[in-house]
Amino acid sequence: MKACGVSSTEKDVTVLELPEPPSPGPGQILVAVEAAGVGPWDELVIDASWDVELRPPAALGVEGAGRVVAVGAGVTGFAVGDRVLAHEAPLPAGSGFWAERILLDADHAAACPPGLDAVHAAALPVNGLTAWQSLEKLGLSRGQRLLITNGGGATGALAVQLAAAKGIEVTATASATAAERLLGLGATEVVDYHDPNWPATVRGGFDAALIIADGTAATALPLVRDGGQLCSLTSDAPPEERGITSWDLYVEPNGAQLLQLAEQAAAGTLKLAPQPLPLSEGPAVLTRVVDGRAGGKKIVLTTE
Repeated sequence: MKACGVSSTEKDVTVLELPEPPSPGPGQILVAVEAAGVGPWDELVIDASWDVELRPPAALGVEGAGRVVAVGAGVTGFAVGDRVLAHEAPLPAGSGFWAERILLDADHAAACPPGLDAVHAAALPVNGLTAWQSLEKLGLSRGQRLLITNGGGATGALAVQLAAAKGIEVTATASATAAERLLGLGATEVVDYHDPNWPATVRGGFDAALIIADGTAATALPLVRDGGQLCSLTSDAPPEERGITSWDLYVEPNGAQLLQLAEQAAAGTLKLAPQPLPLSEGPAVLTRVVDGRAGGKKIVLTTE
């Protein structure tokens, strides 16, 4: 089958021909991939900085959408022909979504609602679950104030929307070109991170900070009130001080949460703006994403 990933001898990302995944075992489903998301985390998978049990030669990709082509014993939630989306890690067959087929844990998949196409579905899992799980752990309520760094990125834009829907007042850092978009998604205030003095332009005392931009945790911490919270998605949560709870968060597969996200996206209450590109462009796309040249867009690889 056609795929894009790494060979057994080289870590360079390339187009590959791979053997078909094994038949699904108990609790597993085999999915014909229609679209797969790309993120900076895919580079971490290559050298096992994020160990998803990739077994080269193998396809990259830990999120995507497609149709079920086979089900294993004990699977009751899905049948052949069902449309699904998923974030999977570790990878049951050692190979990911940047391929024509993938083996998944059925519990990590969600039914794809009518009205949500494969490209939009594939753009949702990792960024959506990361935003959902971080906000769930922060546990903020209506009227509380949240600072999000890199609100203009794929995860940040979803976090802005999910937080605003709960009545949380969101201040986001982003480029000036993203300000109008984020205000339209529900942010109360958007500040230009290019301004080195941006921390002085916002009112401090935030109940929490969600760190999505590398190197911003230490800058954001003084803006959090005593006894507040800081959640870092960039593995750089600073030491706790002034009673502030500080931690790093790493996304986990969760089919039930993903279903709720997918239903919101299908209903149009959660907006996505993916850019689809063919699977054959995977190597160049990953370089573009890792280098921060995606322009705030979520890039999705399609198998057709």
